[in-house]
Amino acid sequence: MGTDRDVKKGPTHLEDVGSVFEALDGLNLEPVLVGGMALVVLGSRRVTRDFDLVVARSDATLGPLLDVLYDRGFELASRVDTAGEVTATIDNRRVAAARLRLDAPSSVHFLKPATGLRIDLLFDFPLPAATLARRATSLKVRSAVLRIASEADLLRLKKIARTRRSSPGDAEDIAFLEARRAKPR
Repeated sequence: MGTDRDVKKGPTHLEDVGSVFEALDGLNLEPVLVGGMALVVLGSRRVTRDFDLVVARSDATLGPLLDVLYDRGFELASRVDTAGEVTATIDNRRVAAARLRLDAPSSVHFLKPATGLRIDLLFDFPLPAATLARRATSLKVRSAVLRIASEADLLRLKKIARTRRSSPGDAEDIAFLEARRAKPR
């Protein structure tokens, strides 16, 4: 009879994201964590369901980028409902590559069906990854080292997002960031 220590546990969401982050960094795509999860790392009580990464756009690394994600069990989302939930994915990386080349989107969603983990990639959108990376801070969060956008850039990105959509979370995120910036350090 086995004990709990005998059961091999799979990677956590953070370990999965850390692995993806490290591999994308190895491709010189300069991933930077933005969005709700970046705010959570900074102390926000915000609830979010995904990790948003701004990465450099590079047609030359599209295949390796897809390899990074598909090798780790992620699939490109092919359909997202009005609530933002992924309802269908492309399980074939060649089909996913063709879709990305044809559509040339500014952002894409990847889902790991086995765990429900979602990573959204924003291709130099709405700000270039290199610009965000220069001002970002690298933080070790558990076993993962993540490059997180500066608070000034997170605030700028949230204000851009607020003008493009009507999410009540954006106003809360802006208030959180402005309060952090107002505190003496």
